Formats: sequence, C-alpha cells, structure tokens
Amino acid sequence: MAGISDNSEEITGINVTPLVDVMLVLLIIFMVTATYIVNQSIKVSLPKASTGDDAPTTNLAFVVDKDSHLFINGEAISFDDIAKKVETYKAAGKPLQALIGADKDTPHGTVVKLIDRVRQSGVFDFAINIEVGQ
Repeated sequence: MAGISDNSEEITGINVTPLVDVMLVLLIIFMVTATYIVNQSIKVSLPKASTGDDAPTTNLAFVVDKDSHLFINGEAISFDDIAKKVETYKAAGKPLQALIGADKDTPHGTVVKLIDRVRQSGVFDFAINIEVGQ
C-alpha cells in the first residue's frame, strides 16, 4: 500500500494547547459574569451615627420537617422545650432573631404553633425561609 509508512514511533507527548485555550475561555467567561453581578448593586455611602446599635444579632434557625419534627440550629427539640432553649440564647445578652423554615408538606397549624411559641419566648423578630422560583 502506497502512502502508509512503516514508521512505528509512539506518541509520548501531550499537546496541552487545546486545554489551555479552553481554560482561558472559561476564565474570561467567569470574569465577565462576575463583574456583571457586582455591577448590579447600587453604590451608597452610608452615614455614621453615634447612637447606632452595632451589637450582632444571634440567629436561631428553626426548621420543621414534613413529619413535624422540630430542630433549632440543627438540634432536635420538642415544641415544649422552645422557651428553655431560647432562654439559654438570651443569656448571652445579644438580640435574637428567629429564622423559620418549614417543609412545604408541613401542616400550616404546626408552623403557626412554632411562630406562636417563638413569640411567647420573647423573640419578636423573625423571618420565614422560602425558595424563590418561577
């Protein structure tokens, strides 16, 4: 057969040029999208006040799963123990904020019961976690 050489040399090197090209393209894409995300924020110069409260807030993450099991900061507790648990966090002297998350299949009454118990414990600042979707 004409055109086929009998040279049996093995290829021992790897051509990294295509790999470098792909990495550079990915780097450029990440850099462009990162600057786009940052540019969407509004730049504001905040004023200073001598009476502001700079004490950090302690967040209490309450989670109720679909079987109505209650967790606070990842630790399983009962609804009756909420007041005791909140008191231990109040002892630190920092303002408390409750972050309440519940499974979508959790009964509405269970979530209302949790909010009621949290407010009875003296925590009036709370937020409800949701998932934003289309």
